[in-house]
Amino acid sequence: MAENGTILTTVRLATEYLEYLPDNPLRSTMEYYWTSMLTNYSKFDVATWISFLYHEVLYFAIVCQRFCVSLSQPCRSTKYNSKNQSHLITVEGFKLLVLNHFFVQFPLILGTYTFTELFGIPYDWESMPAWYDTAWRVYLCAVFEDTWHYFMHRLLHHKRIYKYIHKLHHNFQAPFGMVAEYAHPVETVVLGFGFFIGVLLLTNHFIMIWAWLLFRLFETVDVHTGYDLPFNPLHLLPFYGGARFHDFHHMNFQGNYSSTFTWWDKIFGTDQQFKEFTAKQEKSLKSD
Repeated sequence: MAENGTILTTVRLATEYLEYLPDNPLRSTMEYYWTSMLTNYSKFDVATWISFLYHEVLYFAIVCQRFCVSLSQPCRSTKYNSKNQSHLITVEGFKLLVLNHFFVQFPLILGTYTFTELFGIPYDWESMPAWYDTAWRVYLCAVFEDTWHYFMHRLLHHKRIYKYIHKLHHNFQAPFGMVAEYAHPVETVVLGFGFFIGVLLLTNHFIMIWAWLLFRLFETVDVHTGYDLPFNPLHLLPFYGGARFHDFHHMNFQGNYSSTFTWWDKIFGTDQQFKEFTAKQEKSLKSD
């Protein structure tokens, strides 16, 4: 009982402390556009067509931004070979990307409206939570997704099924931003389910779904971009893997199965080859 009381006291104090955090500086601007959107479009439109447009604009904008950044000289490439494969996103490859977006992801997005209606998820501005409330929910979404991704991704590397599904994503040994969602439709569904775990458990306002989508797209493009940028805000997250961690997975095909964090690979020892490779690189640099 005393232990439970201590936990409750800690939670209460943490909640009171959050009230002293600064407000979102863009709140007034957001209010204008958010209320305008809800005035001109129905909840169904927002949850489906606008959400799909939001996904497409975000994805290709982040891909383009990362591509432009990669052209700058100060960036440190993390690629473990010198072969640049960015030209290999052929017409057929782009068709697969579009297929996944329109015929796999869009049908999943169509279910958003039903979900929000079934669970009474609010859209209105008056119910808009504070930014830090959304932030910790998005973080937990990332934890849940990372856990699902680790075990399902590792399963997709099983020798009996690898060549039928996940091998397609590994056509790119040196990945780049566009490759983030270049995958077999079955893989898109299986790994994509992890995205919805946090949505089902933590959504308290429609904005959380969009915030989580923003984070997830930024993260998945970042780890596939091939550049470990020193000013990347995602590196502020404890145990964040990043491009260097995931680049090794594409080069080695085994290990480093997590999507965002590194703890599951550490726990199960599937980052051992990565550690050995990194140690050899550091030793080689010191000897030079």
